[in-house]
Amino acid sequence: MFELFKQDIQRWIIPEQVADPSLVTFITTLKLLWRHMPLRAMLWYRIGSWFQRRKVPLIPGFVQRLLYRRYGLEISPGLDIGGGLYIAHPIGTVIMVKKIGENCSIIAAVTIGMRNERAFPVIGDNVFIGAGARVLGDITIGDGAVIGANAVVVKDVPENATVVGIPARVMHINGEKKNTA
Repeated sequence: MFELFKQDIQRWIIPEQVADPSLVTFITTLKLLWRHMPLRAMLWYRIGSWFQRRKVPLIPGFVQRLLYRRYGLEISPGLDIGGGLYIAHPIGTVIMVKKIGENCSIIAAVTIGMRNERAFPVIGDNVFIGAGARVLGDITIGDGAVIGANAVVVKDVPENATVVGIPARVMHINGEKKNTA
C-alpha cells in the first residue's frame, strides 16, 4: 500500500511528470496532502484497498462511502490499480475496472465501467483520459494511449493512439495522423 501511494505522490510533486522517488519525504507528503484534495482521496483509496486485500470487514465499505460523499469519487477499494494514479478532479468520476496500469491520468467527470454485460476495461500504463470521457465494456486501452475529452470508447485502443469522438475513433498513432477518410 505504501509503495503504491508513494508512486501516487510522485505524480503530484512535479505537474505532468513522475518525480524522482527521493523527492518523496514526510514533509513533502504532508504539504501535498494539505494542498491537494485528490491526493487525500487516493490515500483513503489505498487504505481501503489494504483492508480489502486483508479481508477486514466493514472498513472497505466505509472507505468507499467516504470517498463518494466527501470527494465525489465512486471507486471500490481493492481494484487492481497500479501506482501513480493521478485523478485531477475526483468529483463526478466513476472508476470500475479489471486493471489500471501505472502512472495513469484521469482528469474530471470520467466514467470507466461496464457496458451491456458485467465486464470491465483493462487500462495500460501511462494512459491519459480527458474530461468527461467514457470508457465502457470489456475493452483494452493500450499503454500510452490518449483519450480525448468527452470521447466514448467502446472498442479496444492500440498503444500510443489518440482517440476522440462519439464513438471514439483513432486520430493518431505514435504521433502520426491516421487517414480518417
